[in-house]
Amino acid sequence: MRLHRNLCFAVIDGLTLIFNEGKYADKVIQQLLKRDKRWGARDRAFVAETTYDIVRWKRLYAEIAEVKEPFDRDNLWRMFAVWATLKGIKLPDWKYFESTPTRKIKGRFDELSKIRKLRESIPDWIDNVGLEELGEAKWTKEIAKQNEQADVILRTNTLKTTKEKLQNILHDQGIETEFIKGHDSALKLTERANVFVTDAFKNGLFEVQDASSQLVADFLDVKPGMKVVDTCAGAGGKTLHIASLMENKGQIVAMDIYESKLKKLKIRARRNGVHNVELKVIDSTKPIKKLYNKADRVLIDAPCSGLGVLRRNPDAKWKLEPEFLDRIRVTQQDVLQQYSRMVKPQGKLVYATCSVLPSENQNQVETFLKSEAGTDFSLIKDKKIFAHTSGFDGFYMALLERKG
Repeated sequence: MRLHRNLCFAVIDGLTLIFNEGKYADKVIQQLLKRDKRWGARDRAFVAETTYDIVRWKRLYAEIAEVKEPFDRDNLWRMFAVWATLKGIKLPDWKYFESTPTRKIKGRFDELSKIRKLRESIPDWIDNVGLEELGEAKWTKEIAKQNEQADVILRTNTLKTTKEKLQNILHDQGIETEFIKGHDSALKLTERANVFVTDAFKNGLFEVQDASSQLVADFLDVKPGMKVVDTCAGAGGKTLHIASLMENKGQIVAMDIYESKLKKLKIRARRNGVHNVELKVIDSTKPIKKLYNKADRVLIDAPCSGLGVLRRNPDAKWKLEPEFLDRIRVTQQDVLQQYSRMVKPQGKLVYATCSVLPSENQNQVETFLKSEAGTDFSLIKDKKIFAHTSGFDGFYMALLERKG
């Protein structure tokens, strides 16, 4: 591979924003890709994947390059040189790469790779939490898998097409996919491609949604004609899936504390041909109290650490703090206590997170069931999904039923 100066500059600019200004990697990369209209698919892929790679391995590369935060541009070029050397890419004769110790880089990599927190490039505290909650064997496998690039998974919008028809439509557009066993609506891309520019996407035939995430709506056991509340709907990935399972019949109340996210859901719902969703901003306790004892099904896709989706959000591990984990556990129990009251007798509730930590998952459900609010509920089943066993995102979901 030959390095091109303008592409490398884009990567360095992006890393400056992500590491030194705390910007979100996905937003930075979106901006970078608009920088030069002449860039082809390969150029754009280089900028996106190289930026994500260096973000993912920040700690390891910084240790090898012997640089410390905040990184100046020279530091970032040194980290870039580490990335290129480890990828086997010949460094061009640019001033940024003068006296790069190629042999030393490989030796340092071999040496540091013996230590898990450096090999997997994670903060000490995350390594400690994972070790404490999952044990050495499971945590070692899981955090290694979380450092692999995630597959692109599509969820067929069954309101408009079938999985088989969608596969054929995408094939005609040069995009190859395969079915995933145990996932009724999922298609996995065999090679990465920009699916958002396809007519199939613009016409609402699919959404991009990881295979693990697609299991949540199925777990909720919805039927056409029900009243369903999605309490932490966000931009609505699971809301739209629920709507398709309900065949657009019945009512879905999609709630969130962020109005901006619900506005995105509104746009997505229109594209998907979904018209049984009512949007509600949670700006006080009123919208919640109005729904007490009214819902056949309630989904709590709870805010969490996101330690099950680091493959998609590698910068999250650098933004997370131990204090946030403590606060989010309190929030998770609060939403369980409050939102569970929307479930009517004999109705069902799903509590879900994209975390792999028991303290955010089964422990929260156990605490809830022992509480006064939880005495009316019984646990029907739960599912723990790990990236290292499933190949998809780490997730947790628990199905609870309110007694009659």
